[in-house]
Amino acid sequence: MEIHNTLITVINELRRTIKIFVTLLVITTLTVFFLTPELLQVVQHHLAEKLYFFSVAGPFLAHVKLALFGAVYALMPWLMTIIWKALGKPFKVSGGKLFFFIFFTTVLFYAGTLFCYFVTLPLGINFLLGFGSEELKPVISISRFVNFVTLFILAFGLIFELPVFMVFLAQVGICTRKFFERSRRYAILFIAIIAAMLTPTPDVVNMAMMGGPLYLLYEAGIVILMVMRIR
Repeated sequence: MEIHNTLITVINELRRTIKIFVTLLVITTLTVFFLTPELLQVVQHHLAEKLYFFSVAGPFLAHVKLALFGAVYALMPWLMTIIWKALGKPFKVSGGKLFFFIFFTTVLFYAGTLFCYFVTLPLGINFLLGFGSEELKPVISISRFVNFVTLFILAFGLIFELPVFMVFLAQVGICTRKFFERSRRYAILFIAIIAAMLTPTPDVVNMAMMGGPLYLLYEAGIVILMVMRIR
């Protein structure tokens, strides 16, 4: 019953602001859409040489997806505020603690996306394209390229928030530090499943590029709990 009431409180709190967020998301997406040619050019120059399209609507849909990604990326601090206010209400988390969770999840999200864009994606793409040859030339679809890049960047941003959520679960008494320490083997299995679900392609390289940092973040969460003396 207590879990049921908690979920209802969180859902009701989200419903109050989610409509406003969706409206602003649509407006921001339309605004960013006019900037997508320059944005795509920057991303393409950083990660790929040439892109192709294989359907009439391919380029337009790719720009729409890129605009939506840009809108979500820009509005992430507000989205984090909405989520944490909803999560904090049933657990009486407010004031300085609430600001702590909002601030660090936002910072870690952007840190994860930047790490992915400047480190993981270039290494991964160069590795995967390295299997090409004179007889096997890569022809990259603009639609799949945008899907790959945006989903991978967003996924990295989200998984980088893991330590903060571990601290939250420990502070509100849902999980203890000892629980996280005892559950390492299950965490590895869960991380492997998450990496397989979130990576745009199912190959081992992409899974490892996401699963490895995610496990390090899991261990970082345990270390943070030890430093904060949260049992």
